[in-house]
Amino acid sequence: MRLKTLLLGAAAAFALAPAAHAERGTDGELKLSFPQATSILNPYLSDGTKDVIAASMIIEPLAGYDENGTLIAKLISEIPTVANGGISEDLTTITYKLLPDLKWSDGTALTADDIVFTYQYCTDPAGGCAQLTKFDGISKVEAIDAATVKITFAAAKPNPFSAFIGRTSPILQKAQFASCVGAAAPTCTDQNFGPIGTGPFRVTAFTVNDTVSMEANPEYRDPAKPAFATATIKGGGDAESSARAVMQTGEFDYAWNTQIPPDSQAAMTADGKGQFVVAFGPLVERIEINTTDPSADLPEGERSTAAHPHPIFSDVNVRKALSMAIDRSILVEVGYGAGGVATCNLVPAPALYTSDNSGCIAQDLDGAKALLDAAGWVPGADGIREKDGKKLSILYQTTVNPIRQDFQALIKDWWTELGVLVELKAIDPGVFFGGDAGSPDTFEKFYADVEMYANDFSGTDPESYLAQYACDKAPKPETQWQGQNINRFCDPAYDAMVTELSSTRDEVKRAELAKKMNDMLTKDSMTIIPLVHRGTLSAHSNALGGVKINAWDSELWNVADWFRVK
Repeated sequence: MRLKTLLLGAAAAFALAPAAHAERGTDGELKLSFPQATSILNPYLSDGTKDVIAASMIIEPLAGYDENGTLIAKLISEIPTVANGGISEDLTTITYKLLPDLKWSDGTALTADDIVFTYQYCTDPAGGCAQLTKFDGISKVEAIDAATVKITFAAAKPNPFSAFIGRTSPILQKAQFASCVGAAAPTCTDQNFGPIGTGPFRVTAFTVNDTVSMEANPEYRDPAKPAFATATIKGGGDAESSARAVMQTGEFDYAWNTQIPPDSQAAMTADGKGQFVVAFGPLVERIEINTTDPSADLPEGERSTAAHPHPIFSDVNVRKALSMAIDRSILVEVGYGAGGVATCNLVPAPALYTSDNSGCIAQDLDGAKALLDAAGWVPGADGIREKDGKKLSILYQTTVNPIRQDFQALIKDWWTELGVLVELKAIDPGVFFGGDAGSPDTFEKFYADVEMYANDFSGTDPESYLAQYACDKAPKPETQWQGQNINRFCDPAYDAMVTELSSTRDEVKRAELAKKMNDMLTKDSMTIIPLVHRGTLSAHSNALGGVKINAWDSELWNVADWFRVK
C-alpha cells in the first residue's frame, strides 16, 4: 500500500510539474543573496553554513534529508536497510549502490573509488577536516566494485547514516583532489574554490567573500533540470539589505538567512513581491564560552589551546552566573518574535531528544550576583568584580548582524549590572565563518572569551552533533584550526558517552543518553549558554517556484527543482 501511494504521488507530481522543467536552462539566471559571503566551496575545510550550503549546489552526498527530515537517496539507488540487505544484521557494515551512469560535471564517471578517497581525505590527521565526526567509528571504507561501496564500523553502529550523508559530507572527485590530502588540503585553491561535482550546477567563477558564479551542470542526472541556465550567489552586506533585495527591489530571487526583526519582516512583506519562509529544526543561537586562554600575551599557536586553561572561566560559577543574568524572553521578543523560542538546550529538536531543561529561562540577576560573591569575585572600587587581583573582564564577539548587535547590547547591560567589564566585537560574517587558518577572527580560532552564533545538524539524530564536543575535536594549529569543539570543552566522562551513544541501539535509551550529554554541556558545565531556538528564516520572490524550506539539511537541497513562475 505504501509503495502504491509513493508511486501515485510520484506520478501526480510529474503530471503537475511546470513547463519550465521540460528543458534544462530555460529560465535564465537564478540570483541568490547571502548576507554572509562564501569563502570556500569545500565543506571539509569550513564549518560555516554559508560555505556548506553554497557548495551543496555543486557537490553532493550519497543521501540527504527532505523538508520533513526524511532520509532520501541522491546518488544511490535506495537507502540501505537491514531488510533490503544494505545493512548487516549485526549493524557493523552498510553498503551503498550508486545510480548507474553517474557523471561528474567534467563528464567523467563517478565511482566507488571517489567515495573511498573522500573518506581518506577527511580522516588524514594532518588535513584538519572540519567534518571529522561524520566518520567516527569507521574502520574501513572499500570499493566492492565500481558502483558499490562498503563501510565497515569498528563496532555495531545503530545509526550508520553519518558519513556521506547530508550537506556536510559530500563526495569529492578523486582525480581533482588527489594531490590535496593531509597538510596540502588548504593549499589547493583551485580545487577548494571550484570543486567538480554531481550537483545541478557547476562553478564558472569564484571571488572569495563576494560572488559565486555557476552554470547548469550539463551532466546532471536529470536531463530536464535545473530549469535555470545560470546561478549567482552574491555575498556580503547585511541581512536587512539582502532581504530587501528580494522583498522590495526585486533584484534577487532568493535571500538566505534573513535574520531581521519581526517588524522589518512585516514591512517588507506588505510590498507583495515576495515571502518569508521559515522552518524549525535544531538551530540554536547560543554563546560559547572559551575554556582556554585567548590572551594575546601568549605566543601564537598557544592562544586558545588546551595548554592554557582560561583564567576566569575555569570557575563554573562564573559561567553559570553569566547565564543566569540573561533574560531570554526579551531576546526572543526583540530578535525573532514568532520565529524564535527561548531555550536552555543545545539540542532543541526533534522532541524525542529534547531535554526537560528549562531552568535558565527565568532571569535571576540577584542569584547571579550571589553566586559570584560566593565564588570570591567581589566588586572593586570601580564596581568591576575582581579576584586575586584579576578583573572580571570579557571580550564578547559575534558577527555583524542587527539582531546580534541588539543581543550584544542587551547582554552587555545585564553582565555590566553583575559587575563584569564587557568589550564588544563584531566581525564580518564571511571572515568569522570562513575557516581561514591565517585569520585571527574565525569562530574556530576563538580569540575571545565568549562568542555568539547559531549552529545545527543535518537530519534528525544528534549523534554526530554531540560528538563534536569530544576532546579530540577541538580546533588547534595541528588541524589547521579546524574542528567543531569550538569552546575546547574536554571531559573524559563526556567522551565515554559519545562512544556509548554510538553503540546504543534502543531509541529510548539513545534519547536518554543524548539528553544527558546536552545537559552536561549546558546545565551542568555551562560551557554553552543556549539563548534562542531559531527558525530557519529566508525570503524568496513570488516569481520563484519550487522552494521548500528545509531545516534538516541544506536549505538549497532541492534547488534543481526551482523554476521561474510564468
